[in-house]
Amino acid sequence: MKLPASAAILAGAVLTASLIGAPGAAAARVGGAAALPAVSMAVTVKAAQIDPRRLDDTLTPGAKASVLLVEQALRDRRLLDAKWVDGYFGTTTVTAYAKYQRSLGLSGLDANGLPGRNSLTKLGAGRFRVVDVIEPGGRVPMDGYVVNARTKAMLTEAERLFGRGFTLDQGSYNPGGDPTSVGTHDGGGVVDISVRGLDPAARTAGVRALRRAGFAAWLRNPQQDAWPWHIHAVAISDPSLSTQAQRQAGDYYLGMNGLSGRGPDDGPKVPIRTWEEYQRR
Repeated sequence: MKLPASAAILAGAVLTASLIGAPGAAAARVGGAAALPAVSMAVTVKAAQIDPRRLDDTLTPGAKASVLLVEQALRDRRLLDAKWVDGYFGTTTVTAYAKYQRSLGLSGLDANGLPGRNSLTKLGAGRFRVVDVIEPGGRVPMDGYVVNARTKAMLTEAERLFGRGFTLDQGSYNPGGDPTSVGTHDGGGVVDISVRGLDPAARTAGVRALRRAGFAAWLRNPQQDAWPWHIHAVAISDPSLSTQAQRQAGDYYLGMNGLSGRGPDDGPKVPIRTWEEYQRR
């Protein structure tokens, strides 16, 4: 069957492009969707937690390509100066991303500078596609407190690893609930856990279980501040973290204790994994 002239021309163009490896070949085959590069939400959020806490300009491993695409999109929206398009998701990029979120009409936790699924998808429209999505899920009750669905699933798995249940002393989404928390519980992903009745070995085992399930977790003691013994746990890479909790997550990756003095990590050493990485292990 003879093709119409226009169809023959298009077919010839596609065949030629495929033979010479032209970048438009995939776009011609599937309407352009496959030609879009991918931005990993998971590694971008990870970089946005860690990079602002670094004392140097080391890039977060595996994040450069995704961060560059995000920064280029922010630059093109005139929210980020070109000199900061470098693959490093530092404080300047976090501030620019928060400004972008506010331009979408978002506020509060939804404009915390961490890329969320919806804002990242809108930023990438026609430029990149979003993969490795992290969803905190809706708010749910736990132990009389409020957490999000992702945090609850992480705690449930940590309890299984620990071999017993945890009792919460403070949940998430609790702005101003405890002045000693300095805002870490204002957003999602953060809980305090009671250690009453646990001996030192069991307390350490609890911290270890939480870390294995994707938390930045530390055993806190009264010598550090005006609080009782407890475990403080931050669900790393939760996109609803408050700014203060973001800093603690970054400090955890960098081997520190999450306190204002930025002392060395004093908890059990485990491979650092997000909840999603733990599930894929």
